[in-house]
Amino acid sequence: MTMVLRVQIKKRLKAFRLDMEFEAGRECLGILGPSGCGKSMTLKSVAGIVTPDEGRIAVEGDGERVLFDSRKRVNLRPQKRQAGYVFQQYALFPNMTVEQNIMTGLKGAAGGRMTDRQSQAAVREWMERFRLTGLEGRYPSQLSGGQQQRTALARSLAGRPGILLLDEPFSAMDTFLREGLRMELKTVLKDYAGISVLVTHDRDEAYQLCSRLILMDEGKVLAAGGTREVFENPGTCRAARLTGCKNISRIERLGRRKICALDWGGLKLATACDVDRDVTAVGIRAHDFSPLSDDEASFWKGKDEANLIPVKEPVVSEMPFEWYVTLGCGLWWKTEKTIYAHDPGGIVPPWLRIAPEGILLLRG
Repeated sequence: MTMVLRVQIKKRLKAFRLDMEFEAGRECLGILGPSGCGKSMTLKSVAGIVTPDEGRIAVEGDGERVLFDSRKRVNLRPQKRQAGYVFQQYALFPNMTVEQNIMTGLKGAAGGRMTDRQSQAAVREWMERFRLTGLEGRYPSQLSGGQQQRTALARSLAGRPGILLLDEPFSAMDTFLREGLRMELKTVLKDYAGISVLVTHDRDEAYQLCSRLILMDEGKVLAAGGTREVFENPGTCRAARLTGCKNISRIERLGRRKICALDWGGLKLATACDVDRDVTAVGIRAHDFSPLSDDEASFWKGKDEANLIPVKEPVVSEMPFEWYVTLGCGLWWKTEKTIYAHDPGGIVPPWLRIAPEGILLLRG
């Protein structure tokens, strides 16, 4: 039977009140938000490391197992919650080697019924999977940050917990290693029979690993749903910014599907959906513009869905694999380049176009 984690908690923090309600099932649930928004506090509440002021946390499946209930005064100790927690700060046992740390993960799970030979084989398998072979006898103080994080991941997963809580698990790793381990973790989570919750401030990480997503800020849920759907329709300006949208403008509503972008020089744009009265802004992702020549632009002129943008006073910045182009009206466009291209000549077109489907309708 599929397990479901149901969380409804409130806790007063220094800067705001944490007020979180969500459920997580077989798929990996992501919680995406800026540093200090309450993501880690939410995970720690589920793990039993901190106690909410009020609320309820339960796992439903073959019956119900209540982890926390403020009204009934239920508050299981962390050791009783069957949750594996991967901390930002690793939390490895400093007096144990890599091999011994992973071995502790096996204890209390299938490892308690394994022979010594089976346990050793299982530990070797996890060390190989997380690229720790050769580090068996090293202590945490002798490991790099990435090696410590990989050991923490291996230890938590080796225990086959019912709930796996991942708190910024790749924050200490360099880009190359992080990408490889993301794919490894994605494979592991695909075969994982429990509930997994990942908190991160990295939108690429959330998009790659999580099929469902919560956008969070200042202790509250801004948006929730399927990850792709949340990115395609974040709903609010704050949520759009969390998903990486940097072009956001206030609007004046001109018609059912027509707006004027007040912060982009009064640019008039057609939308794919009706502009409801509560829509106060629009967003455009920097990759979604189409560059057009004068001839290509002439095809669209006069059409309701044209959404042509003349490129005036552009400022071009070079990045390793992209050109950043800021238009005089304030819009920002990104276009790909190779590492060998350094001359922006011919990069900037006379026109850009945004399809009506590429315009995000946003509330304040």
